[in-house]
Amino acid sequence: EFLGDENGHVRALRVAETQYNDDGSRTPRAGTEREFPADLVLLALGFTGAEQDTLKDQVQAGFDKRGNLARREDYQTDVDGVFSIGDAGRGASLVVWAIAEGRSAAKAVDEYLEGTSRLPAPVKPTDRAISLSA
Repeated sequence: EFLGDENGHVRALRVAETQYNDDGSRTPRAGTEREFPADLVLLALGFTGAEQDTLKDQVQAGFDKRGNLARREDYQTDVDGVFSIGDAGRGASLVVWAIAEGRSAAKAVDEYLEGTSRLPAPVKPTDRAISLSA
């Protein structure tokens, strides 16, 4: 649970151990609650891929051969003004890719809205991790 101050800014994160219920859902285990002071919370949530049916209906964007939202070099999908980053555009990956793509997409959105940008763009949508093979 996110706890806020009087101005609506995050001040802490309340966590608890959980236990499984008979139906497979989870509930907090009584007496295990703890608070962690925080002024910033970053969520890194992995998933198995973009929800194609929802996106087809709501955004009408296309998909690449791996089932990710198709995108151009500027992170835009084939729908003007709709951008795709992180797991939705790259597929399940590390949070560092999502952060780097978020920064690069911020530059692309800035350029889209303002015509120019001075923001950094650390990666391109087509960049891949280095892999070593034997």
